[in-house]
Amino acid sequence: MQVKKFECAQIHALTGSSIVFNIHFMRDDSGTYCTFNDTINWLRLIRSANVGPQTFYKLLSRFGSAGAALEALPEMARRGGMKMTALVCPRQDAEREIDHHHRLGAKLISRDEALYPPRLRHIGDAPPLISVLGQIDLLRKRAVAVVGARNSSVNGLRIAEQLARDLGDSGMLVVSGLARGIDAAAHRGSLPTGTLAALGGGVDVIYPRENAEIYDAIKEHGVLVTEFAPGTRPRAQNFPRRNRIIAGISRGIVVVEAAPRSGSLITARLALEQGREVFAVPGSAIDPRARGTNDLIRQGAILTETANDVLEVISPERQINLSVSIPSDEAGSEQPDKPIDNQDTDEARKLIERFIGPTPTHVDTIIRECAISSPALSAALLELELAGRLERHPGNLISLSDGA
Repeated sequence: MQVKKFECAQIHALTGSSIVFNIHFMRDDSGTYCTFNDTINWLRLIRSANVGPQTFYKLLSRFGSAGAALEALPEMARRGGMKMTALVCPRQDAEREIDHHHRLGAKLISRDEALYPPRLRHIGDAPPLISVLGQIDLLRKRAVAVVGARNSSVNGLRIAEQLARDLGDSGMLVVSGLARGIDAAAHRGSLPTGTLAALGGGVDVIYPRENAEIYDAIKEHGVLVTEFAPGTRPRAQNFPRRNRIIAGISRGIVVVEAAPRSGSLITARLALEQGREVFAVPGSAIDPRARGTNDLIRQGAILTETANDVLEVISPERQINLSVSIPSDEAGSEQPDKPIDNQDTDEARKLIERFIGPTPTHVDTIIRECAISSPALSAALLELELAGRLERHPGNLISLSDGA
């Protein structure tokens, strides 16, 4: 459906006790409202096994609603080769998570809501739901990220804090990842004007513990954002997902000290893929912490010494065209795709299993070499992914998982 208007109301929901939830209702041209049940179904779908953001949107596109997708999940996973029953998130678990948000004073915001960060909404793998704690109005501000090395130099910390302070004073929301080192300095510098911390765990989980004081200050004066459920402990595989949120929210990203193959360079690459500007502070040729930033400059990143170097590039006149950033078939739809013949999907799945292995292969190569129609290929890939037998990689690459 085409959402035209957002309205906010309070409703009572029973999840063991009577509590009040702030739920955002969406009204389309026909006057139909999305209900609390829609929010529950979105949460259940994204929390179900083997469902990531891209799979979530493909399921919405195919079935028209999260509720219909949830009903189809077990059969699709079975067809993909899962021998056990697909792990669909139970309704009571989703209700408990919403209850947990309420008790924390946090909000759960869907990508279809007006409060959702506008630039993040338009990346291909935008989180369907984000947890937000703190000053939610800050999400409307123009944002720029400042990231860098955890093992940072004294000069690097000083530069990051000053850059963040000056960017904040100019009206920008400074975004970082609450890591030790450069991230912490960026948050400290921009606390007086508002800062956003993207987390690799639950919105209530402080990591690293040494940043507890900064976390508390951001909760009071800034805003904390994550796609993970409350209570989730940070793990290594969570941080690339956090980094794409940092890049997605921001108009540009400033890197201050980064070793080769560091997480900050991954964030910079994600920013480039999303059409954002990348800035880098140069450093000494003999300092390994400067190799990553110096390499970025050689590759075309904007050499940055002061906040003015950033502000001259990020201006209202150079806004990104968000209307074309995400394909319409992945944006979610209330109109389901046309049914696909199971026999065609079976044949496509057999060809995929024969053609690919652990080495990532481009989807277009499979279409060309195996003469598979795009609808049948998409359906077969969904079944394999839901069965846990397929892995997706950046650049539209896929491979069979190790356990396949």
